[in-house]
Amino acid sequence: MKTTSSQWRERLASPLTWHAVGFVLLFVLAVGLAIRLGLDWAVMDSHANEVFADKQVQLRALEVQTAPLRGLDQRVAKARKQLNDFYQKRIPPNYSSIDARIAELQIASGVRLSRVQYTQGKPGPGLTEITLDAGISGDYPSIMRFVNSIERDPLFFIVRAMALTGQQGGLVNLRLRVSTWLRPADAAASGLPPTPPEDAAPDKSPTAPTAAAAGKEGK
Repeated sequence: MKTTSSQWRERLASPLTWHAVGFVLLFVLAVGLAIRLGLDWAVMDSHANEVFADKQVQLRALEVQTAPLRGLDQRVAKARKQLNDFYQKRIPPNYSSIDARIAELQIASGVRLSRVQYTQGKPGPGLTEITLDAGISGDYPSIMRFVNSIERDPLFFIVRAMALTGQQGGLVNLRLRVSTWLRPADAAASGLPPTPPEDAAPDKSPTAPTAAAAGKEGK
């Protein structure tokens, strides 16, 4: 027993024993730290995946929201060019060009216009509406040719209304209302009277005929 006790004291006093104990403690500590680090890493990795997935969803939502805006500058430039082309090709440059074109279509279709009256609406942001109110007489095919030629003319005309005012034999009398547009400055320079309200009674007083009508009457 003395020998055994002496051996244990010698072993405990030996630096090698304490080194071994220290190594074991350090090993256990290292294993514990490794396990803790692994658990923390797993939690962080899971959180990072959740954050990444959330960011992907947000990015996709932003892509969907901004999709209509892609190429917006090109579309705006294209629309502006189309508008400028429309103004140059289809908007009359002045009142005289409107009256001259109506006279040409009148002669070509073989109808007669009377009580021709031009008025202008309130100036808009880009254009002012010009209204032509007149009586039109002729046979049915001629009137249809005149109306179709107005609707298909390179100048921008819109037939607002036609109303039958009389019929005798093969001749038909209609009241015709047509709209076109001028730039506000050109409309102001025309000196045309303002367009009366829709519910106002139309002016039935005779007005100056178009150039074509005057030519026919002169003959």
